Amino acid sequence: MDRYFKLTENRTKISTELMAGVTTFFAMSYILFVNPSVLSLTGMPSQAVFLATIIASAVGTLFMGLFANVPYALAPGMGLNAFFTYTVCFALGFSWQEALALVFICGLINILITVTKVRKMIIKAIPETLQQAMGGGIGVFIAYIGIKNAGFLQFTSEPSSIVSINNQAFDAAQTTFKGGITSIVSNGGIVPALVNFSQSGALLALLGLAIVIILLVKKVPGAVLLSIIITTIVGIPMGVTNLHVSGANSLGNSISQLHTTFGAAFGAHGMGALFSNADKLPLVIMTIFAFSFSDTFDTLGTFIGTGRRTGIFSAEDEQEMENGHGFSSKMDKALFADSIATSIGAIFGTSNTTTYVESAAGIGAGGRTGLTSVVTACLFLLSSLFAPFISIIPTQAIAPALIAVGVMMMGTFKEIDWNNLEEAIPAFMASIFMGLCYNISYGIAAGFITYCLIKTITGKAKEIHPVLWIVTIGFIANFVILAII
Repeated sequence: MDRYFKLTENRTKISTELMAGVTTFFAMSYILFVNPSVLSLTGMPSQAVFLATIIASAVGTLFMGLFANVPYALAPGMGLNAFFTYTVCFALGFSWQEALALVFICGLINILITVTKVRKMIIKAIPETLQQAMGGGIGVFIAYIGIKNAGFLQFTSEPSSIVSINNQAFDAAQTTFKGGITSIVSNGGIVPALVNFSQSGALLALLGLAIVIILLVKKVPGAVLLSIIITTIVGIPMGVTNLHVSGANSLGNSISQLHTTFGAAFGAHGMGALFSNADKLPLVIMTIFAFSFSDTFDTLGTFIGTGRRTGIFSAEDEQEMENGHGFSSKMDKALFADSIATSIGAIFGTSNTTTYVESAAGIGAGGRTGLTSVVTACLFLLSSLFAPFISIIPTQAIAPALIAVGVMMMGTFKEIDWNNLEEAIPAFMASIFMGLCYNISYGIAAGFITYCLIKTITGKAKEIHPVLWIVTIGFIANFVILAII
């Protein structure tokens, strides 16, 4: 095992990798319950999505560990599943079967741009400053996820700022909503504030944050995972950790429903219906483009943001990626592993599968090789049997760990020359927008667009790599498309 995963070479050991794998799994296990709840709104059977989520996550993560030997885990992406449901199905009118077909095609495109080294060209074109900003931005993003999930924030929306309720234009005269309120969208009139910590959940998260800080400062081995376990136990007498075990997510129910989604992308209601109407073809192409663009840059942002900071993708590996052929570097293999996961997920019945930023939790716990990913994949498979028990771990126990990992990831900011506004402004836009927009791709887009603008107005347009120009124009086109559709 040491020889296969190169544990000694990566200065790690089996126990550390096992602990890191468990930490990564618990940091992202929420997707097992959140993804079915989001996709089932389209009419997809919830239990089928639950099992499809497990299969896509396990297969993609296992491939990442065994083929690329890097500690990253994959699962259906948050944000991408919301785009699948609320934009593609609700707003654009595609059926969920057609949406799965779109996801499958997106996966094929990702494979194509990986094999043809388009992704590699993009990475090489990104300036050093923006790569460092992505690392810090990932930290901001992870920490914000933790702060939000901990329940530390509350948001107040002015009535005049409400844009829509339940995806319908807001009407101040409407006082009742069929089925209740499921979503509210507000614009800049929403104001965040700190909660008063009168709720037990927020208090538990605050205590968990203190626990993980103490353990990390004291350099206790396995501090991140240990904090999750301790906080979960403390949450029992506080009434936050729910010990009730439900059989709702049983394996039997999931298997019985899986036949509904498995292969639906290729059926008459999927791929067959998708291209049956020539008038709909431009919309199909634009939607595939939006899917693929977001998926690609979510992954690149995670790899660049976490890999350089931790040394998982070393300078030697980057050099090998640039000059080597085929899948000669870890980055090449990792990109390929990520690219095939989306199509696999679509076959079984879930939205785009992508590399998870929560992998940083396991990396923060010491994970450095594919053994971490293998452990995480195995836990995903086991979760099909023990899902009711996994749900016992409260969000408030995981949130402090994410905040702590976010702090550690922000160390890359020190590599940026903040006194040089030509570098500082794009770095700021990339990192802050990544967290505040709750989207890695949007942060990268903000950084790229600002970088190209500054270089152009300062007469240094020639310093911009041609690929960066193409990608930036692509980002702008993507925002235009999203505005149109």
